[in-house]
Amino acid sequence: MKDQIRRAACSMSDNIAECFEYNNNPDFIRYLAYAKGSSGEFRNKLVILNKAGKLDDQIYQELYAKSIEFSSKTKSLIDYLKKFEHDKKINN
Repeated sequence: MKDQIRRAACSMSDNIAECFEYNNNPDFIRYLAYAKGSSGEFRNKLVILNKAGKLDDQIYQELYAKSIEFSSKTKSLIDYLKKFEHDKKINN
């Protein structure tokens, strides 16, 4: 489980770093969605560990809240980029 939670956490930032290098908004949006999905996987692992009594409640709550914040900000960026791409098509 420790390795799985590490992989999920690393995948969040790895996807953002990788997609940023493509310098292409449609790909960026796709990889941001992958990063957001990894955040959901990370939260799921937190829940499992907490329910199993392997993760302190305070740490669980802090990490869970940070993961929700990450997902929310990532979704906002996805929405912004989608609108930008939409507006770009309309104005061209």
